[in-house]
Amino acid sequence: MKKDIQFNTRIVSAHYQEDSGRWLVTTEAGERIDTQYLLACCGMLSAPLVDRFPGQSSFRGPITHTGLWPKEGIDLKGKRVAVVGTGATGIQVIQTIAREVGSLKVFTRVPQYVVPMKNPKYSKADWEQWGNRFHELKQHVRTTFSGFNFDFENKPWVELTPAERTDIMEKYWNDGSLAMWLATFPEMFFDEAVNAVVSEFVRGKMRERLRHDPRLCQILIPGPKDYGFGTHRVPLENGYLEVYLQDNVEPIDCRKTAIERIVPEGIQTSDGTVHEVDVIILAVGFDAGSGALSRIDIRGRGGRSLKDQWSQEIRTTMGLQVHGYPNLFTTGAPLAPSAALCNMTTCLQQQVDWISECIAYARRNGKHTIEATQALEDHWVQHHDETAAATLVVKTDSWYMGSNVEGKPRRLLSYIGGAGNYHRQCDELAAKGYPGFSMT
Repeated sequence: MKKDIQFNTRIVSAHYQEDSGRWLVTTEAGERIDTQYLLACCGMLSAPLVDRFPGQSSFRGPITHTGLWPKEGIDLKGKRVAVVGTGATGIQVIQTIAREVGSLKVFTRVPQYVVPMKNPKYSKADWEQWGNRFHELKQHVRTTFSGFNFDFENKPWVELTPAERTDIMEKYWNDGSLAMWLATFPEMFFDEAVNAVVSEFVRGKMRERLRHDPRLCQILIPGPKDYGFGTHRVPLENGYLEVYLQDNVEPIDCRKTAIERIVPEGIQTSDGTVHEVDVIILAVGFDAGSGALSRIDIRGRGGRSLKDQWSQEIRTTMGLQVHGYPNLFTTGAPLAPSAALCNMTTCLQQQVDWISECIAYARRNGKHTIEATQALEDHWVQHHDETAAATLVVKTDSWYMGSNVEGKPRRLLSYIGGAGNYHRQCDELAAKGYPGFSMT
């Protein structure tokens, strides 16, 4: 495919030309590309939030966002390092560098439920066994809730004794995967009482690993009044909590002393303390789902701006198209499972296959433009919101809801009705000749 790929190219604008029914795409270098179809595969976590604190440019040492790590790397050996943020990316960085740095200060505001991850080593026979099941697994993962090779298969919560529930949680905890989140009890997403039990189980596991240190537990473990297990993204980790038992690692509770600004010497918090460090690593997240596309000047029919529309309300048709933007297809976009709640390989492959077949269908029938109708988009947004409203996820503040970006419209970014259910609905539309999509 390399012959068809243009590297080191940044797209700055894409404008729909109503007279020709084609898109004019402009690169940062000024190159203009005329195309009939525009497929956006920009990623749902590819727009890093960089300017988070006053004074960042004044810091006299290296300062970088985890999503913009320099190719040449950063020398951390023996250095005084600060990591700001303890989401999934921050956790990965913290557990990786803690033994290399001289000292590590972790600035944490929202504690995370975490699940220890197993990293099994596969033999040649293992690879052959999995490889022989490729086609079977490819079909199976399209039917599960999260696009993984596991699903919710336990008895309903009400039919189990407390001991049986605990045995199931122990089993999935020891599995060392996202199955603890996405294959134990679906009731945890809807029922506060069920979620409370599962959350306390995870908190207990975390307290054990922190040796029941009161201060560490208070800073690093979500409390019953914070949010429930599974209503945020659940990070997998490898030795993350044990890092805080090292003498050279100190967590800073930003709920008590928030970061006020970056100063030349380091990070100043609201109690007036200046935490002097040599390197600052910002693990402060992304403008998820909508951010990558909003950073491109995308204009559809009548000159409408996708950025402006999404600044008011984030809407799509199944995360595949947006009404008013003919021949623009999206993957990993809001209101589809691929925005967050799916094994990305599974869902992105499904979306690319669906888009390819849709375009092929249009060509076979002599059509040149494809656009989701307003009626279909309204129907999907309503279904999406009704499905989300039944869950506890919408009651929490997280990047799933856009809460990490000031002024971002509040809506669950990812369809939570299940990847299997989503794929079935997409397949039904295709089988019926794409009703709800205007083709001319």
